[in-house]
Amino acid sequence: MQIAIPAETGDTRVAATPETVKKFVAMGHSVVVQSGAGFASAVLDAGFVEAGASIAPTRAEALASADIVLTVRPLAEEAISELKEGAVLIGQLAPYQNATFPALAAKKVSAFAMELLPRTTRAQSMDVLSSQNNIAGYKAVLLANQFYPRFMPMLMTAAGTVKPARVLIMGVGVAGLQAIATAKRLGAVVEATDVRSSTKEQVESLGGKFIEVPMSDEEKAANDGVYAKEMSDDYKQRQAELVAKHAKAADIIITTALIPGRPAPRLISAEVVAGMKPGSVIIDIAAEAGGNCELTQAGEVIKLDNGVTVVGLANLPGMLAADASSLYAKNLLTFLSLMLSKDGFKLDMEDDLLAATLVTHAGEVRFGNK
Repeated sequence: MQIAIPAETGDTRVAATPETVKKFVAMGHSVVVQSGAGFASAVLDAGFVEAGASIAPTRAEALASADIVLTVRPLAEEAISELKEGAVLIGQLAPYQNATFPALAAKKVSAFAMELLPRTTRAQSMDVLSSQNNIAGYKAVLLANQFYPRFMPMLMTAAGTVKPARVLIMGVGVAGLQAIATAKRLGAVVEATDVRSSTKEQVESLGGKFIEVPMSDEEKAANDGVYAKEMSDDYKQRQAELVAKHAKAADIIITTALIPGRPAPRLISAEVVAGMKPGSVIIDIAAEAGGNCELTQAGEVIKLDNGVTVVGLANLPGMLAADASSLYAKNLLTFLSLMLSKDGFKLDMEDDLLAATLVTHAGEVRFGNK
C-alpha cells in the first residue's frame, strides 16, 4: 500500500513523522511525503527520506497514486479531486462542519474522522482529541503567562512580597486538567469548575480547588459522562452567578468547555469581564467553536478599556507543532494498525472503533445516517 502525507493548509502540524514512517516502511508499505510538509514541525524532507519515504514536489503528485492519505485538517475540495478513487482518508475531518463529505463519497473514499473515536480504554492510544487537547491546556497557561503583566508564583524579595496569581479553569476535560497541572507547577493558586461533578476528585488530586455549582440529582446524572452536555437555563443562571464572583477575584481565566457538534457554551458574559481586575487575562481555548467568553474574537488578542486582555488565538497545539505532530502521528499509526498489516489492508466493519469513525464509504455518506 502507498501512504501519502500532504502538506497542511493553515496548520503547522504534519500527520506523520520519521518515526512513524519507519514503522510503515518496516511493515512493507511505501510512504510519499509532499515536500515541505514537516518544515513547520521541525522535520525536514531529508528526515523523511532517511526514514524511508520518498518526496513529492506537489500535493497532486503525492496524492495521485496513494491508497491511504493521512492528514491533520480536512482536505480542501480541490485536493479531493486529486485523490485516487477508492482511497482511504484518515484525519481530523471536522464532521459537524465539513461540507465535502458528498465529494469524498463521489470518489468512493473511505474517510475516517478521528474526532468521532469513542472515548474507551481500547481507543486511548488513538485518541487525537486527548493528545492535542493536552497540549492546548499546557500552551494556554504559557500564553496566559505571556499576556499577564505580573509574576505567576509568589515571590519574597528584599523589595517586598509578590502575591501568586489566581487562576480559574473553566472546563475540566483533558485540556483543563493539563492547565491546572501547569499553572500549579508555575506557582499559581488554582480553582476549577465543570458541570460534571465527577471531575472534583481529579481537580483536587492536582492541587486545585473545585468550585461546584449546586446541582440536583437529575442534573448530576445527566452530566456524569465523558463529555459535558448542554445544561438547563436554571443551571446556567446559577453558574453565571458563581462565575461572576470568582472571575472578579481571578487574575487569569482559562476556558476549555466544548460540546461536540454544538457551539461552545457561553460561560463568561461581557458584564462579568467588565467587573474583572485591570491586567487580568482570559485565554479562550474554545475560540474556534464560537468561544466561551462573549467578547472573544477567534484568532485575535483584544485589550479592553478596563485593562482586561481576551485571547482568542486558534490552534494552540499548532504552536507546539513538533510535539503535537509526534503525538498525533502516533495516534494515526495505532489507528491505522487496526486495518493495516504486512499482509495488506482490511477494513473490519464490525470493529466498533472503525465503524464509529467511518464517515464516507462505498460511495455513501455514513455520518448522520448511523
